Amino acid sequence: MASEAVIELTDANFDAEVLQADTPVLVDFWAEWCMPCRALAPTIDQLAGEYADRVKVGKVDTDSNKEVSLQYNISAIPTVMLFHNGQAVKVWQGAQPKNAYAEQLDQVAGAG
Repeated sequence: MASEAVIELTDANFDAEVLQADTPVLVDFWAEWCMPCRALAPTIDQLAGEYADRVKVGKVDTDSNKEVSLQYNISAIPTVMLFHNGQAVKVWQGAQPKNAYAEQLDQVAGAG
């Protein structure tokens, strides 16, 4: 699916892994059949590696995890959300360039 630095998030573990996390969490809502999602995957993997010491990065397969997808009104994918202290602080719809995510991660997690 993704690099070892990217966590597979599910309906079952989303609360513990994201909402109760001690660090900011970047969440990629995606699906296997979504070509823009597949195109975004290497960027998400790179961010996971580069921010591994400051930010948790995970992916939610919207087809397999409908509960959390509905909870956050995911109507278009890819949707990437940045959570901090249990709250969504930034939402991107559609694939964005890496620096768009990195800029926000630096603001929330501090520049490395």
